[in-house]
Amino acid sequence: MALLAVGLWLIGLAADQVTKLAALANLEPHQSVEVLEPVLRFTLIFNPGAAFGMGEGATVIFAIFAVIATLVCLFVVLPRVKRVWHGIALGLLLAGITGNLVDRMFQPPSFLHGHVIDFIQVPGFAILNVADIFITVGAGLVILGSLLWDDEHGNAKQRKKERV
Repeated sequence: MALLAVGLWLIGLAADQVTKLAALANLEPHQSVEVLEPVLRFTLIFNPGAAFGMGEGATVIFAIFAVIATLVCLFVVLPRVKRVWHGIALGLLLAGITGNLVDRMFQPPSFLHGHVIDFIQVPGFAILNVADIFITVGAGLVILGSLLWDDEHGNAKQRKKERV
């Protein structure tokens, strides 16, 4: 399952970076392009903060947190991955964390202060990127899996219910 997590991580990181490069090449900052009107448009922005632009002055803190989160995922969580859904969730989380970390490290204005490239806009909600989607889906999978699929011993909850 660790190989699944690493594979998803690398594929997801590549997908995030390729879509950001495509957004940079094809979109003008703050100019919206309707994709699926009225639910989806592309609007290129450079986000110095976290979700919804919060923490604009704390870019370096978010970058350091992402480095720590990546290291914990790789050296603490990855060796403990035993189930398919664990591998999928971890791979998605790693892809999202490192996708935005790459921006913070290498995008202007400077190393560890870089702005995250966001371009997928859900009107009335937020402008985000593929990395943000991976983080959200990965976190949702952790919550769903913890509630529905595994008990404290790693057994599927459905099988436990059937024995009762």
